[in-house]
Amino acid sequence: MTRAVLAWAVPALLLGAEGSAAAFERQHHLGVDGGLSMLDVADKSSLDVGAGIGVHYAYGLSDAFNLVVEGTSSLVALKEHLDDPTTPHTRPTTVSSLGVGVVYVFDVLRWVPYAGVLGSSYLLGGGTLDKATLILGAQLAVGLDYQITRSVAVGVAGRQHLLLTDLSTYPTYTTIFARVEYVWGW
Repeated sequence: MTRAVLAWAVPALLLGAEGSAAAFERQHHLGVDGGLSMLDVADKSSLDVGAGIGVHYAYGLSDAFNLVVEGTSSLVALKEHLDDPTTPHTRPTTVSSLGVGVVYVFDVLRWVPYAGVLGSSYLLGGGTLDKATLILGAQLAVGLDYQITRSVAVGVAGRQHLLLTDLSTYPTYTTIFARVEYVWGW
């Protein structure tokens, strides 16, 4: 009998059968992110691939829309040819961003998919750049969170960054981060 109970209980707990999660107005989310960053520089033959970290905050404007604020910093390249005078001065080592926007939450179960748009600013630095460069842009955001409990969620977030004021030099910048967050205010 014990084996039968365990055979039922373990999958039920893993699949979230112990209850459902819910989104509410005025619900707060505060979390940390980390993962992969990929920057395409127009005059370079390969992507700059590196790692990044970030923090995010979300506030439930309604049960379907969240206001989000996100900040990230990524190391996208380490070995730029600084001593080669023919290397273009367009290759940063780091990309930091700060974005504010709105995401739409598609469903409110344990699995919570979302998509949205953020206005962003980017600071590119290091590498072959003559000085730090500020670029204005936008982010197309998608993600999937899993609510472990009412207060703790984990997930994955994808961001396609559009560096609008210098799109010809930096045609694509993508981040894919794992996330963990604390949720309160329900």
